[in-house]
Amino acid sequence: MKNATSKTVVFITGAFVSHTCWDEWRTYFESKGYTTFAPPWPYKDAPAVELRARQPNDKQLALLTLGELVDHYADFIQALPEKPIVIGHSYGGMLTQIMVNRDLAAAGVAIHSIPPLGVFPYEFSFLKAGWKSLGIFTDLEETYLMSFEDWQYAFVNGMPLEEQQASYEKYIIPESKTVARGALTNVSKVDYAKPHAPLLFTAGDLDHITPAHLNIRNFRAYEFNGSVLDYKLFSGRNHYVLGLPTWQEDADFILDWIDTKVMVKKAASV
Repeated sequence: MKNATSKTVVFITGAFVSHTCWDEWRTYFESKGYTTFAPPWPYKDAPAVELRARQPNDKQLALLTLGELVDHYADFIQALPEKPIVIGHSYGGMLTQIMVNRDLAAAGVAIHSIPPLGVFPYEFSFLKAGWKSLGIFTDLEETYLMSFEDWQYAFVNGMPLEEQQASYEKYIIPESKTVARGALTNVSKVDYAKPHAPLLFTAGDLDHITPAHLNIRNFRAYEFNGSVLDYKLFSGRNHYVLGLPTWQEDADFILDWIDTKVMVKKAASV
């Protein structure tokens, strides 16, 4: 029997935060025998403090488009020796859905995913947490930096103040308003009816940016056409899910899902 599934994982970060948020996840997955990558977005390959020092005058980042971002990850994935398992968080979850839709992934895991075009995010907490990133009536050649107060609501609600402050200093970085707006265009569209590689959605009951109600509507938009498609709701998770003390429980669930759903599905087709 051929190798049942990929042993390569590509982690895709979301908006507003450094790609170093995957560091512990990478170490853990590598301890389980995977080769991992967490490539940064274009113009974000620098420490968070350095990127913040460029705010708001990082014109290259400011003018980055969603199309360029999608191509950036598609090119990276296609250069690998095998189709990877793609795991993305938030905006990176939407990018994961796009990679799966393009048949570039052996499997996909969308953690608290921002929905692609076609699932309208009408939830109040989503709008409150993210509307400023669109930069309405502001200069698109300037980047957007989420304030600490907005970070408290959008990412780290319910956490002790000192942990909120430490996470903000460690991970927050400026963002492109044009990329944020790209989620409202056809560039973010996926074909929900198309057969696809195994795809898992995970959600958190405390998340403000991607509340569970929005996440499950994203999941249910897919047609049940024989493709592996699963959804898991975790309790006690806000949008900072990757850095919570419970992150390893989430990682273990994903690893078990890969073993029981991805490998079995692949093996059945060999």
